[in-house]
Amino acid sequence: MIELRNKQTSSPIGSITQEQLAFLVGFLEEESEDDQDYWLNPETLELMREAGADAGLLAMLTQAMTGSEELEIEWTKAA
Repeated sequence: MIELRNKQTSSPIGSITQEQLAFLVGFLEEESEDDQDYWLNPETLELMREAGADAGLLAMLTQAMTGSEELEIEWTKAA
């Protein structure tokens, strides 16, 4: 299982599948090969939707971004 968290607050966002993670990794910019964090904003979420992102993933990220113009997320694989 893969866990998403708000990087600034360490608050959990939710669990995602390997397929949802593969979409994030393939769609969003990584600064290095072992990068596990991403900046999001409403425009990014819209581009993800247009690119066919999973509806559950988009709903989770949209809810996490409520009240903010941008959000930095990070992921970890749960043991």
